[in-house]
Order: sequence, then C-alpha cells, then structure tokens
Amino acid sequence: MSPQLRYRYMWFPMLLVLGLALSAGRVAAASEETGGSDSPPAAKQPTLAEALDLPSIPNARCLKCHNDEDEKTSEREDGTVINIYVDRERFEHSVHGSQPCVGCHNTVKKAIHEIPLPKSIGCVACHLKVAEMQHGSSDPEYRRLDVVLSQIDGYMASVHARPNLLDQSKTNATCYDCHDGHDIGTVGSAARAEHRGRIHEVCGRCHEEEKERYATSVHGTAVIEKQNAGSAICSDCHTPHNIDSPERTKVKLAITENCGSCHQKQVETYEKSYHGQVVRLGYTHTAKCYDCHGSHGIMDVDDPASKVHPNNRLETCRQCHEGAPEGFLGFHAHGDANDFKNYPEMWIAARFMEFLIVAVFLFFWTHMLLWIYREWRERRQGKGYRVDPANPPQVYFRRFSGGWRLAHGVLAIAVMVLVLTGTAVLFAEQAWAQYVMNLLGGPKVAAVIHRVAAVTFATVFFGHLIVVIINILRAGKGFRWFGPTSMVPNRQDIRDIGAMFKWFFGMAPRPKFDRWSYWEKFDYWAPFWGMMIIGLSGLMLWFPTVTASFLPGWVFNIATIVHAEEAILAAVFLFTVHYFNVHFRPEKWPMDIVMATGAVPLEEFKHEHALEYERLKASGELEKYLIKPPTERARRAGRKVTGWMIIIGLILAGLVLKGYFDVLSGH
Repeated sequence: MSPQLRYRYMWFPMLLVLGLALSAGRVAAASEETGGSDSPPAAKQPTLAEALDLPSIPNARCLKCHNDEDEKTSEREDGTVINIYVDRERFEHSVHGSQPCVGCHNTVKKAIHEIPLPKSIGCVACHLKVAEMQHGSSDPEYRRLDVVLSQIDGYMASVHARPNLLDQSKTNATCYDCHDGHDIGTVGSAARAEHRGRIHEVCGRCHEEEKERYATSVHGTAVIEKQNAGSAICSDCHTPHNIDSPERTKVKLAITENCGSCHQKQVETYEKSYHGQVVRLGYTHTAKCYDCHGSHGIMDVDDPASKVHPNNRLETCRQCHEGAPEGFLGFHAHGDANDFKNYPEMWIAARFMEFLIVAVFLFFWTHMLLWIYREWRERRQGKGYRVDPANPPQVYFRRFSGGWRLAHGVLAIAVMVLVLTGTAVLFAEQAWAQYVMNLLGGPKVAAVIHRVAAVTFATVFFGHLIVVIINILRAGKGFRWFGPTSMVPNRQDIRDIGAMFKWFFGMAPRPKFDRWSYWEKFDYWAPFWGMMIIGLSGLMLWFPTVTASFLPGWVFNIATIVHAEEAILAAVFLFTVHYFNVHFRPEKWPMDIVMATGAVPLEEFKHEHALEYERLKASGELEKYLIKPPTERARRAGRKVTGWMIIIGLILAGLVLKGYFDVLSGH
C-alpha cells in the first residue's frame, strides 16, 4: 500500500470519532434542555387544523378564487345573495388572519368545493376548541380568548341566540350576522374603528325603524355625519353580546347604568334623586334616563324636538305623573347640592342641614362623653345611685301610666321601621340596602310600609297632642306653663345646663332636677322639629301633583335634601344620645326598663328627681305615686323587650352612620 493511500485510510476513523463526539454533545445538550435523558420530549402544540381535524388546504389556495374582485357574490338555492369576495390584505390583518379558512368553513374537504357552501360556520365550537387547546397558556392571546369565551356565554344567553319566532330552525342572529368574519379588526385597529362607525348599519339590517330614528338623533348625527367615534352606538347602550329584550328588568337597569359611561356627572346626580335610588335597588317602574330623554331618537336638550326641551318637558313628566301642573317644570332632575352657581337653593339647604348635624352632635356627644367621665369617677368614689343586689328595693315610684308607655312603644316601632325603609333607599348603593329591599319585597312594598309607619307615627304624635290639650283645659287656671311639671323649657333649664357642666368638670355638685330634666325636655321636643321637617317634606314628596299646584318644582329638591338629612340626624340622635341618656350611663347600664314597667325604685327617683320628691313629700302627694315592685315576670319581659329595642336601634344607627360616612368619603 502506498503511503498516500495509507494516509487516506487513516483519515476515515478520525472523522468517524469526531462525528460521534459531535453527536454525543448534541444529545447531551438536548438532555440538559429537557431535564435529563430520561425525560420525554416536549409535546408539540397542535395547530388549529390538527385540533379540529381539518383538511390541509392552504389559505392561498382559497384566495385564488375568493380574491377575485370581478366575482364578489353568489346566489343560494333559496335566492339569497351572499358575498364570496375576501380582501386578502384586510383578512390577513384581521384577528383571524393567521387561521385557516377551513377552520370556519368546516364543510370544505377539498379546494374545489360545492357552490355555494351550506351555512355551517361554527364560531362558538371553534373558539371553545382553541381555548381548550391553549388552556393554561401564558400567551397574551389566550387571555384575550378568555374574554371571547365570556362574550360567547353572554351571546348564548341573549335574545339573538334564541330561535326566531318566524322560523324556529334559525336563531335571531348569529356571530357572522354582526361580524364580518374576514375583517374583524384587532383591538385599536382602523378596521375596528370602522366597524364601530357602521354598527348602526349592521343592527339596522334587522332593526330598521330603530336605525332610522337613531340616524336623526344626537348620537346618530355625531357618529354618521360628524364621524365622532366617541358618541354612543347601539352596543354602548344595549351591550354587544348580552343583548336581551328591553322589557326585561335587567336590561332596563343595564341601559340606565350604561348611560353613565358617557354621562357620568348626570348619572351621579340622577342616582341621588328618588328615581335613581329606587332604580339602583332594582325597581324599574320609575323614571329612567330614556324615559325622559328618549332612546333611539334622543335629541339635544336645546332641540325643540327633544322630550326634555322646556316646551315638551311637562308632557314628559305626565307620562308618569298624570295631570302634573306647570310647577313640575321647576324641578331640577339633575340638581347638584354642591353647585351653588346653578342650584343656590339646594346648596343653601344642604349646607344648613350639614351645619345643624355637626352642631347637634358636637354638643350632645361632648355632653355624653363628659357625663360618662364624671359618673365613672364618682362611682369609683362610692357616690351616686346603685342597686344592692342583696337588698332589692321594695318601694317603687309610678312614673308613667300604661297609656303613655303604649304610645311610646308604638312610636318607637314606627320610628325604627321608618329608619330602616327610608335609609335603605337613601343609601341605595350599600349592599345591606339591597338585602333589606329584597327582604321587604322590593322598593314598591317598602314604600307602602314606610308610609304606613309614617301615618302611625303621625297618629300617635297628634293623638298625644290632643290628650295634652285636654289635660291643660282640665287643669284650667291651675296649669302653669313654666311650672315644675311642665315640659315647656324655662330659665331653670338654662341654669341646670350650666350647673351640669360645672359638675362634669368637678367644679360643683350634681344639680337637682324636678319632674323633667333639660335633656328629657329636649328628647320630648325634638320630635316636634322632626315632625315639622320630615313630616312636611315627606307629604310634599308623597303628593307631588298637589305640591306643585301652588309651589315651584325646585321645592322637591329642597324637600329631598331636608327629608334625608333630618332623618339621619333624628335616627343617629335617638340611637346614640337618647339611648345614652336612658340606658348607657354608668348609673343606668346596661338598660333602664322604666318605659316597660312604668315604675322606678323610690331611691333612684329621689336621686334622679330630688326636687320633685321633696315637693311631693312636702305636699303630702307622694304616697299616691308609691307602688309595690313590679313582678319578676314583668321585669323579665321588660328586659327582653327593652334589650331587643336597644339592639335593633344600635344596628340601625350603625347602618345609617356607615352609609353617611361612605357618602361623605365618596365611596
């Protein structure tokens, strides 16, 4: 063998070894990437065509025929004309541009197919299959597909997915009736904007009358003539996929809410009105946005054809308020109590009520805290009144008769019902308000309950006045308006307030009181103010047609403000300050059952009303008020009734305060 041939054969094993080494390196690298040589190779993600078991027909082959601009339509056997032209460029830039044609046209098994194709496009099935393929994927497109799935759920529950009344074999509308499958633009694309601008034409294929009215409306002219893409289109109000009959409650509520997408400020003011509050609670038999402004044919407020133009507004109000007088025209449907320039009377009323609330609670909560501190200090020093459990009192003083106790109980229940039903409407945005309304049977039933409670309250209130007047007449000249037994405030009450604050700060002993202390007189007279403010404003709102016959419409705005604010003041005062005065003071804790039994221990009476005790004792009248202790059964019943009244009152106070402070904080 020649040396040249020998060298040539030596190269062969060297190249073989080198090739094996390189192959081993590649295998090792692949092993590292897959987690070791024992790991199975990564599964290949199936394509849409593979997942749906579709024939392998490239899109380019389809577009050879369907991209022909000279042949854009074809006719079916039933005579319907269909568009068969596909703009290659627009399709390739659409959301479906990377998908195979046969993914939608799933009856096509070969390129040369039946002409024309039967309707068999399965948008829902395809999207569901793709979602299943990509389940758990981190691809942003999968997250977008998740949105599509929610849209499918909405569509399947919508009126469009239901069988057509004229042809039960067909649905009312399919995906491709609204969407051009070959030209669905990506989010933010020009194609998407174009589709939005012509959506009224798409909807108008079925809803012709609505389309015609929309075209002349303030929304339609903005979109069609002014090319304003931000103006409302059909799907902004009706939603794109969850479309249902506008007669259904959920649709009425959704459309009203959707108005706020563009008219946020107007919806905010609307929701502060009674109309808006009950709508938020699910009641739709009241004025909603489109009831006053119109729907498809809505016009600008200044347009003479508008339903809310000054010339037409009264007729619009009369749709619900039959026989409404011209006074209704002064009502501010979107009045804002924070806008002094445009609504000065509302601003003044709101600020006055806010000042009143702050002033009342600043004084009485301070009074309450100081009282707690002083009684706590004195009880630690062994002062004040306390019951010895080992020696229960054997003599009681009769303070309230059965008639007054019954009136107090009925009044208390009426107030609690009024607070519950009233504040549930006032704070309609609160979750508890919706729960209460559902429990009561809805806003309509709650309104009846509220008014029954109001009439009950008024009956007890005016009935008590009649009894008081009769008692005064019977007393004749012997009645002293500013005497020790009178509820009329006098100069002694002013002196007692000063003396009480001196006691709070340890500057003087606790003052002595006659039959009625100054805080008891305040508790008595407070309902007179509340009855005047809440009662009169409530009557005005209850009978708007009568009110507007002799007062301007803006009084409804004022009445709404003062009715709500005074109700908050009354409720919180009753369930905090009044409860403290009667039940929560250290000397009274945890409750005082005098309104249940009508009597108090004589020693407690001497401590609380020393001047009356001394006066009755000096006149010899004390004995006729002294009675035996209430039975244990009566005391136990009194504790149960009083305890429940306290618990309910505190719950109501908590709900009112939460709603009030949420409103103040803008929640």
